[in-house]
Amino acid sequence: MRISLLHTIDGNRHVFDDAAKQLGLAGGTLRHEVRAVLREAVQQAGAISEDVKAQTARCLAELAADSDAVVVTCATLGPVVDDMRHAAAVPIVRADRALAMAAANAGGSIAVLCAVESTIEANRQLFEHHAAATGASVEIIHVASAWARFQAGDVAGALSATAAAADEAYEAGATVVAFAHPWMAPAVDRVQTKQRPLHSADAALRAVMAHAADAS
Repeated sequence: MRISLLHTIDGNRHVFDDAAKQLGLAGGTLRHEVRAVLREAVQQAGAISEDVKAQTARCLAELAADSDAVVVTCATLGPVVDDMRHAAAVPIVRADRALAMAAANAGGSIAVLCAVESTIEANRQLFEHHAAATGASVEIIHVASAWARFQAGDVAGALSATAAAADEAYEAGATVVAFAHPWMAPAVDRVQTKQRPLHSADAALRAVMAHAADAS
């Protein structure tokens, strides 16, 4: 199996490599394509333009032509996936949607840790959409300190802030904690409570594996 991943943050490559290893996927299964310019263009414009949509669609088509599945790890590019996923020859998986579905299936009280303020409403809509099918409740928790530290290059501090927020969410009664951004995944090992938060790298690769099992 060959899985191609479209990233807009270079550091997310090792996050997905680690998740693949934990899931027992063979080395070399993942192929990484990093297009930071797409995220930067959206941030500058304040919205995803038709030009960025077209660039993303072309990139996804190229990746799909030489893959068994494609994963888009950047939630900002999600609308492009929704527009073309039914026309693609292979599954194109939104990592954020795979996470929302995994959280909803777990059920109960879901706390979504979101570091970037501009993505809060999109995450709320996505998680609540899937939670409605299972009766789960959703709370979005803004962990602003994590993003500030991440942007400043203090990755360890960002992960510690994420883990602390997860512990607080569990203590407040959450039955499921979901990390909204792929780069948060390593914070799972810093959480002090017994529960293990969900993250999109694991959820997305599990979704791809499920697609492959259904097709075989």
